[in-house]
Amino acid sequence: MMCKTIRTISFPIMGLLLLFASCDKTETFDDRWKLENEAQFEKIAAYSEYQRLDSKSGKGYIMYKEIQSGAGATPYFTDKVKVLYTGWYKNSWSQPDSYTDNKGNLIQNKIIFDSTGNRNDIPSIFAVNGVVDGFSTALQHMQVGDKWEVWIPWELGYGKAGSGRIPAYTTLVFEIELVDIVGATN
Repeated sequence: MMCKTIRTISFPIMGLLLLFASCDKTETFDDRWKLENEAQFEKIAAYSEYQRLDSKSGKGYIMYKEIQSGAGATPYFTDKVKVLYTGWYKNSWSQPDSYTDNKGNLIQNKIIFDSTGNRNDIPSIFAVNGVVDGFSTALQHMQVGDKWEVWIPWELGYGKAGSGRIPAYTTLVFEIELVDIVGATN
């Protein structure tokens, strides 16, 4: 009788221990960062002023809105282009570009990680197929003279690894102006 009682008691206790062990998933910075960045991209995707473009890689889509309309040619995946751009993200999508925290410190929340504006507005020249998937997707739909605001989800940006100052799972925002198509890559 004693063995039966111990088995009856020990099975529920073991079950509770397993339940608690499986619930002990500590949320990490990467988990929170990823969820916040995905939520911001989905928020933008719901705005009617943005349009969706599926990536040719089949790995997702970007959102864009036209700032200025061009009338020139559209580059191919194998072309080189001349582009003016600014790329940025935010440390906290719920905060403005800059704000004062509760200690009176000015916080620069909008992080510009690359910009031709920092290089005397001299356009960069690069291969359409030499940039992240989301940037490449935008370029393959733009016409010379177009200026777009482009939102790129982490899967079409720097992914799970990040790059330099850009953390993994970061939603990227670019303002891109396609200045010219300068030829095909070799």
